[in-house]
Amino acid sequence: MDENKYQDEQKVVVTDIRMPFWSMVIFMVKWVFASIPALVIFSMLISLIVAVITTLFGAMWGFHGMFHQGGPSF
Repeated sequence: MDENKYQDEQKVVVTDIRMPFWSMVIFMVKWVFASIPALVIFSMLISLIVAVITTLFGAMWGFHGMFHQGGPSF
């Protein structure tokens, strides 16, 4: 391999970013729209996990008669 590959690396610390206000607003709006698919996928994953846990342990927690298709139970 190349022995001098990492020899010329320099560390950089960013201390300030100068950005106009409306450019930052547009950036943040785009960021929100980009996060929507991730939130949908995350909520579907959590729903699946909760459904599996409820299916496995529902009888222990007393959920066995709650979802029958009969009339009102009052």
